[in-house]
Amino acid sequence: MSESSNRRILVLNGPNLNLLGTREPGIYGSETLEDVRVLCENTAAAAGFDVEFLQSNHEGVLIDAIHAARGNVAGIVFNPGAYTHTSIALADAIAGVELPVIEVHISNVHKREAFRHHSYISPVAASIIVGAGVNGYALGVQQLIHLGTRG
Repeated sequence: MSESSNRRILVLNGPNLNLLGTREPGIYGSETLEDVRVLCENTAAAAGFDVEFLQSNHEGVLIDAIHAARGNVAGIVFNPGAYTHTSIALADAIAGVELPVIEVHISNVHKREAFRHHSYISPVAASIIVGAGVNGYALGVQQLIHLGTRG
């Protein structure tokens, strides 16, 4: 991994997160995905890191992004959306790239429908942040930086 890749973080967003700000604001809040991008960039920049930011409604695009991250970023902050509860393929991709991944969920999934209580991502995640609203992304960026800089 090059020095520049040690100072880069990938922030990945799964299906329907492009609708943040308008989709069920009582659950997900009024901040948009653009607000989340700016929050992540500002949080990372304060520690001298850059952010790559991607949202996709397509599982394969997310898998490709995880594969491409190997050797190119310090880690991944990932809100897999509904794929959390269904995608063994995403879990396998994360396990295969050997990068720290911080799993983030805007809402507290454990207070919601029973099917949302299980995550295929959690067993391969370095940390999990749930129910902190979009601030969970900033916490995820900070946690990745902490994991990479602790001695």
